Amino acid sequence: MKKGNRLTIFILIAMLAGIITGYIVHRNASPETIQKFSTNIKLLTTIFLRLVMMIIAPLVFSTLVVGIAKLGDLKTVGRVGGKALLWFVTASLVSLLLGMLLVNFFQPGAAIDLSNADTAGAKDLIGKTQEFSILKFVEHVFPKSVIEAMATNEILQIVVFSIFFGVAATSIGDYAKPLVKALEAVSHVILKMVGYVMNFAPLGVFGAIAAVIATKGLEVFKFYGLYLFYFLIGIALLWAILLGVGFLILKNRVPALLRRIAQPLLVAFSTTSSEAVFPKLTEELERFGCRDKIVAFILPLGYSFNLDGSMMYMTFASLAIAQAYGIHIDIGTQLTMLLVLMLTSKGIAGVPRASLVVVTATCAMFGIPPEGIALILPIDHFCDMFRTMTNVLGNSLATTVVSKWEGELES
Repeated sequence: MKKGNRLTIFILIAMLAGIITGYIVHRNASPETIQKFSTNIKLLTTIFLRLVMMIIAPLVFSTLVVGIAKLGDLKTVGRVGGKALLWFVTASLVSLLLGMLLVNFFQPGAAIDLSNADTAGAKDLIGKTQEFSILKFVEHVFPKSVIEAMATNEILQIVVFSIFFGVAATSIGDYAKPLVKALEAVSHVILKMVGYVMNFAPLGVFGAIAAVIATKGLEVFKFYGLYLFYFLIGIALLWAILLGVGFLILKNRVPALLRRIAQPLLVAFSTTSSEAVFPKLTEELERFGCRDKIVAFILPLGYSFNLDGSMMYMTFASLAIAQAYGIHIDIGTQLTMLLVLMLTSKGIAGVPRASLVVVTATCAMFGIPPEGIALILPIDHFCDMFRTMTNVLGNSLATTVVSKWEGELES
């Protein structure tokens, strides 16, 4: 059995073991014991995610600088970046619009019981919410210190610095070649580290699943079954749209792509972290046939600008909260909300549970009680599993499609 297949099986076993362990604890332990167990078992996930986080900044910097240097000139960088942004903006608008259409059709807010609100979790999120402005957006995009950006894993800021650095290195030609070659060696070393870090994935998956099932129990699905069901219909439709466009451009190579990214999708699903699979996804897309220079340039951008699953959930959740409170929002206002979400979602890279922070801020902006976020928090972890996996799919397709458009996709 291949090593990659073996790891996938271990991750699936860890998910199942996490569900069983969490359910046993939930049914038999006292609330104090459950809280203690959940806190302690999540340390496994924390260890795995921190190991991943430690290699993201050097990987993004080294691969992106080398990628730009290999692209050759500013004109090529602009052309590739333009194609990527065309995909990102279109996919984001489609995702937001799909969420808006589905929430109006299914009325999932009517299925939410006001008595099940998680008010403690809502207070924590409202505390993280800041008033969105152009100033905040600029602060999240442009770094004042690359060291600070790397320390806090602000991917978008690292991307901005790396683009400037890569273009400058390219412009001075042969003088920078030793540096570019050294950074290429660094990127290969980091990718080797990815293999070591991924061995901890089953433990991280076990900790994440066991903790949430121990705390919430399987009963949460009874109360929020309809809300989750309608959301999953939206995810299925979004996958159908993304894969449909993928088939139009990539033809019969889409199944091979899905097989290649199956493991990153599974890890993203079980840990609810897109960043947890960034290094592994980089490696798998290059193995699929995407040129390293395209992957290095497009994928970090996608992690800030192309979160399709999260985008769909933002309109879905915001309007569902309004429905739960019986607040009617006309179509014109909903479209305005869609455009606001399109902008504000780009300014919160690196914020934990970013989509919920954006939903909370948007609710406040449009007269919906921001504490309404408490209504959807109990089921949010399970929604997050699906939207995170969708984010990874969207970025994989974006990188592959741009590679195809550039004639840089090996067969």
